[in-house]
Amino acid sequence: MAEHLAILFADISGSTSLYEALGDTVARTITSSCVAALSAITTRHQGRVIKTIGDEVMCTFPDADLAAQAALSMQEGVKVQSPSWGRPLQIRVGFHFGEVIEERGDVFGDAVNVAARIAGQAKADQILTTSATRDYLDHALRAKMRLVESTRVKGRIQQLEIHELTWGEPEEVTTFARAFNFDDLDEPGVSAELTVGGRAIHVDDHSQVITLGRGKMADVFVDAVTASRLHARIELRRGRIFVVDQSTNGTFVVLGNGDHYLHRDELELEGEGRIGLGAKPSSVDRTSIHFVIQSA
Repeated sequence: MAEHLAILFADISGSTSLYEALGDTVARTITSSCVAALSAITTRHQGRVIKTIGDEVMCTFPDADLAAQAALSMQEGVKVQSPSWGRPLQIRVGFHFGEVIEERGDVFGDAVNVAARIAGQAKADQILTTSATRDYLDHALRAKMRLVESTRVKGRIQQLEIHELTWGEPEEVTTFARAFNFDDLDEPGVSAELTVGGRAIHVDDHSQVITLGRGKMADVFVDAVTASRLHARIELRRGRIFVVDQSTNGTFVVLGNGDHYLHRDELELEGEGRIGLGAKPSSVDRTSIHFVIQSA
């Protein structure tokens, strides 16, 4: 059944370095406490936690105002509670209001994809949303927003305007001279050709973000048992190609300079190599993704 909801993603920034610094047991205790706090805030703002994956929370709210208020409470709550966890934590949040389809306790649709992509653009301590969502917010919340950038998203003719919902004390908020459009920057042309299961996909100026995974919402279906439904993204940002992991099992990348493992992290792709969703890739594995980065 289709309905309109606000979809919000929140995750801990830099969790990979947290695990490396503290070890799995301690880091897991801290991140679990943070995720529990984010879930509790969701409930207090009439939201529903759809799922938690590692250090990420996906939730829905009846309207955009409640999602925005929850996002602010999440950022403020993590800042206040961090001392009790013994480690300063930062989160990044993205949300979008639109039509979704609910099925067996999960939500699907374009609005979910947009929310995930917006969250993927957020930096530590940031809350991002879309111009369409901004229009649904009350005046007081709109007054806290500013245009950050315009970018192209696969499947959309018009650019997507991304707004930041500011929070914290005025001196903590960075002031931009103007809202900017990354397409205005004179970056050298670059593109990526991905091949999986005999299918070729391109990431370029016309299709700047694609998602990989085992679910219906993924742009590229990868039939691997180790893959999450929305496992990873390949993004063109400012003349560079990145792979961004958002999975349970992590993403393996084989490059000319060695092997890399990503979990809730990102890596710039260069030259030629392979990507494995949840398992190390090989040339004989039809579920691994072969990529070639090309310059104009």
